[in-house]
Amino acid sequence: MSTQPNGKPKIAFFDFTSCEGCQLIKLNLENHILDILAHVDIVEFREAMDDKADKYDIAFIEGSLSTPTCIERIHDIRRRSKILVAIGSCASNGGVNAMKNNFPIEEVRETVYKEEKYRFPTLPAMPISAVVKVDYEIHGCPMTIEEFVKVFKALIMGKEPIKPDSAVCVECKLNETECVFDKGMVCLGPITRGGCEAICPAFGQFCTGCRGLVSNANSNGMIDVFTSNGLTVEEAKKRMQLFNSYNHGKTM
Repeated sequence: MSTQPNGKPKIAFFDFTSCEGCQLIKLNLENHILDILAHVDIVEFREAMDDKADKYDIAFIEGSLSTPTCIERIHDIRRRSKILVAIGSCASNGGVNAMKNNFPIEEVRETVYKEEKYRFPTLPAMPISAVVKVDYEIHGCPMTIEEFVKVFKALIMGKEPIKPDSAVCVECKLNETECVFDKGMVCLGPITRGGCEAICPAFGQFCTGCRGLVSNANSNGMIDVFTSNGLTVEEAKKRMQLFNSYNHGKTM
């Protein structure tokens, strides 16, 4: 990994179409921030500083791509970055922004912008990996501090971060968390990628699928489970589309 004259890797953070919640998570690193700054130089981070840089050892990207300008920017960042990491649901799988993809783009423009609809070019929302190579993804809405720190440390040490690909249900069982289906709820845990320590079920809330689908997701089977628990097929699909509209057509 190339470094600054002081021996520290150059780190940058960028945001695209998003609520910037993952950016705020980084600003709340608290006890970790001094350790991080001791090992890297943060050279670009719009929410925390005005400095700019030409090249980066690691670029962390938040947000989905939804305009022609987004496409231009991400290609430019990718060219200047040795490692590119997508952080959060929007960057890793399109997130809630991709719900717009369920409607004709002209209808979206008319609904959102009305008479100004041609002043704001818009595209179907896409994850970063749909346009450029992504070296690693940190899932979740928002991502968790714990997972970010684990990935960050691994990359700085030149190691390959662990990539979770087991269902949230696995973590519920390991943590001995009561299944929310037994409480009369419906939950996307069986097909959602873990790595969050099943935090929502641990606090009595059903999983909404914010970490994206596991690689072998049985989406049709999930619909059957939902409908057998009282939802209509349409309601089941809407639940599954909340964070996974971009991949919806590929899995069902």
